[in-house]
Amino acid sequence: MQIKFRLALAAIAAAALATPLSAQPRGDEPVAVPRTIKQGIDFVYVDPQMSSVARRRQRPQNWLARVFNRASRGQRAGPNILFQDLAAGLQQYQATWGRLPQVAIRPGPALKRGSTGPRVATLRARLGLPTGGGYDERVAQAVSAYQAVHGLAPADGIAGRATIASLNRGATHYAQRIAINMERAYRLPTNGTFDRFVVVDSGAAETYLFSRDRLADRMRVVVGTAKTKTPMMAVLMRSAKANPYWNVPPELIQSLTAKRVNTQGLSYLKDFHYEVLSDWTANAKLVDPKTINWKRVAQGKSPILVRQLPGPWNSMGEMKFEMPNDYGIYLHDTPHKELFAKDDRWLSNGCVRLQDYRRFAGWVFGNVPQPASPLEQKFDLPRPVPIYLTYLTVAASPNGVTFRPDPYGLDALAMPQMFGPASRIASAT
Repeated sequence: MQIKFRLALAAIAAAALATPLSAQPRGDEPVAVPRTIKQGIDFVYVDPQMSSVARRRQRPQNWLARVFNRASRGQRAGPNILFQDLAAGLQQYQATWGRLPQVAIRPGPALKRGSTGPRVATLRARLGLPTGGGYDERVAQAVSAYQAVHGLAPADGIAGRATIASLNRGATHYAQRIAINMERAYRLPTNGTFDRFVVVDSGAAETYLFSRDRLADRMRVVVGTAKTKTPMMAVLMRSAKANPYWNVPPELIQSLTAKRVNTQGLSYLKDFHYEVLSDWTANAKLVDPKTINWKRVAQGKSPILVRQLPGPWNSMGEMKFEMPNDYGIYLHDTPHKELFAKDDRWLSNGCVRLQDYRRFAGWVFGNVPQPASPLEQKFDLPRPVPIYLTYLTVAASPNGVTFRPDPYGLDALAMPQMFGPASRIASAT
């Protein structure tokens, strides 16, 4: 299927959103996205053909109004399946939780089965139940259902501090969170733009593989921590390296590697399978570590390149998927497979670790490339594959939506970007 290009708009977007960093030596670690890019909503469109909506100072849409206006006219289509599912989820949310009385529950001890009093009466009203009666099984089931939808674990039917705080935020707050996620989904490729593409969702720590706009496969990933966020950006993946080196970033060479060599001796390099090169150019030569003044390296006065050899110890694993960008973001294998069994997978320095690199390689290449030797070897993709790194904290579900945590705090950042200063929705009765 032919790729749709909007070069004029995207060139403006790329010029506005990208900061050239490629001239600076850099190892295999990401570089922070400039603060001028409001990552609550904005993408970095690295390659011009990646954007069909971006323009300078792209304003977010008022989805809270538009979705319902479209529904009233019988128009339910959206730009892509993720957007469509969230739009349907917003309507369902407003028809269920959004229609309930938005009254505030006063703070106090946890409410549970057997509790009575004015706070229980207010809770019953907030959940759309008759105010007469105590905290009975009907209340417990309604609270449990609320907790399940709003990401409050465990969904035990006990209205503790977190559940009361969530109820007091009001339905409008959560509708706005859905709208924020719709805006992020809106900036993903529209149907028919690419015959296949990849979406990395840092909010869920999962990756989705789309063929002809349908989900073909998915897998868990490890993404950046709250301090080293995986950015929202769109970029073309062009090649992969089997048995990759890991290039130690210059700041780590100075602050860590050189200092450990000075205290532990040259055996440190051997123990961790490091080798030293003369510089960061394509013509760099291997250097005998004995000839290097490591004290000067630690002082930042003698720049060198240190890289970790391919092997089971290498943090890149067996394959690294390259997508040229000024932020040092790429996808790669990892020797630490145990991390994918964890619920908390916000652990990397910003790059994306794949649960099953062989399955991923087989999908993007058509087969798994086989290196001819244990040395690093580059494989060009038959065609570049679009990679969209986004951040979704709301997932569509059969009954509407399910809210997830906001590990990067980007929903809170996006609220004023889309809706202005935050306001209290519920009021005390």
